[in-house]
Amino acid sequence: MRDGRVPCRVEWLVACTVIAALAGCGGHAKNVLVPVADSAPNATRVDMLVTTTRSRSTVKGEMFTGERAKVPSFAEITVSIPPGNARKIGEVAWPKRLPSNPATDFATLKANEISRDDARKWLTASVRKSRDGSVLVFIHGFNNRFEDSVYRFAQIVQDSGIASAPVLVTWPSRASLLAYGYDRESTNYTRNALEMLFQYLAKDVRVKEVSILAHSMGNWLALEALRQMAIRNNGLPAKFENVMLASPDVDVDVFRQQISDMGKQHPKFTLFVSRDDRALAVSRRVWGDVARLGSIDPEQSPYKKELADSQISVVDLTTIKSGDRLNHGKFAESPEIVRLIGARISEGQTLTDSKIGVGDTILAATTSTAVAVGSTAGLILAAPVAVVDANTRDNYAGGVQSLIGPSGTTAHSSNLQRTEQHD
Repeated sequence: MRDGRVPCRVEWLVACTVIAALAGCGGHAKNVLVPVADSAPNATRVDMLVTTTRSRSTVKGEMFTGERAKVPSFAEITVSIPPGNARKIGEVAWPKRLPSNPATDFATLKANEISRDDARKWLTASVRKSRDGSVLVFIHGFNNRFEDSVYRFAQIVQDSGIASAPVLVTWPSRASLLAYGYDRESTNYTRNALEMLFQYLAKDVRVKEVSILAHSMGNWLALEALRQMAIRNNGLPAKFENVMLASPDVDVDVFRQQISDMGKQHPKFTLFVSRDDRALAVSRRVWGDVARLGSIDPEQSPYKKELADSQISVVDLTTIKSGDRLNHGKFAESPEIVRLIGARISEGQTLTDSKIGVGDTILAATTSTAVAVGSTAGLILAAPVAVVDANTRDNYAGGVQSLIGPSGTTAHSSNLQRTEQHD
């Protein structure tokens, strides 16, 4: 290391990694939550209840920021989803420009902040409409803007075909590659609010069944809230039937303890793993080289026996193709898997294991590099990206140059700068 700088080889690896993630990115329109006219008769609509610990935004169309609020807020949002010939299953059709066109884009038809009492009324009405009195709670992962979580959840609801009342829990995320620590603490900050929601659903006699779908870092929040509720109530209610853990960024040792603390009567857990999940490979290096739950090999010891003993079903997505270059969002992007999720929720079908092939490894070189805390390499490597696709790449593209160094500092930073200008 020269003059306190990151070694040239490490800097080059970091730059290449970021360039690979940014390749082909164009981002998507921001602040899309300004309602438009319902002008596409063939479009479908997803109505959802949102509860959030994010702060309110003063920016039109954003609604909530990535900062923390003192108390939870609630919103009722309706998203229009274009006909099947306008998009692929598993895809969020972000508008290329605003206002959105409901014939070709995901579009916001309604986005109203509501009171806690109105949220209760919304939930009661939506549960009555569901054929089985069921509720689906979705908890997003790291690096998500408010609108990212809204549109992704709308896509999951639509493509899975569920009839449950959809409830989105969105926690404060700064939607930045470098905000991993802030986002992680935000899940802890939201833990009590999520438990309060779970307690309300448990006591509401109109709610007959609760399913939970969490992604990435959102799994930590979901598991901690369930654990906290189980300890407080001396167990979890039987109506909490399904908990689906998609690519969980959770320490396997901690998960063992969380399951144990929930007691013998715990929900049916379904674990979605992918051994080629590059984001979790980075996270493993950050967290002391302890395996992350979402990237284990479920056929290897000791996991195979432990999962069987805890009656946890496993879906291995290792060889499922994904548009996400880090292979971290397969559960929502694969048509087959998102339909399986719908079948699990709506019909109680067992999710079967799917073992098909392996992918390449863009981050193989960087994950073998020691993380230097506070260094350029450390900052990049300490931020496992939840969903690095057109939804989120542009959130950190602007910060790349400041990480690599001032313009012209090295040949690598100059090359990176040219890449960004043509992105």
